[in-house]
Amino acid sequence: MTKSYYVYMLECRGGLLYIGITTDIRRRMTEHHEGRIGARFTRANPPARLLAVRQVAGRPAALKLEAALKKLRRPQKLHWADEHPLRETVSTAATL
Repeated sequence: MTKSYYVYMLECRGGLLYIGITTDIRRRMTEHHEGRIGARFTRANPPARLLAVRQVAGRPAALKLEAALKKLRRPQKLHWADEHPLRETVSTAATL
């Protein structure tokens, strides 16, 4: 059985965007907000809110989508975020 992964987009301080992958969106949002374990980027630019989440099957698919999103220009990234709004199951992570 393939483990589910999430590709997510954060809006950080100053309006900067961050894209990452995880197997547990709530845990990862906590890590970003605490600043101890989160990515270097989010330690320097704390997350303001979770913009979008998309569940994918497996790490290879998540890495491929993450890489593709990171290559997009900001308007295209925001368009993707609009197409993948938060679902009820992960929306509370945005308030951490």
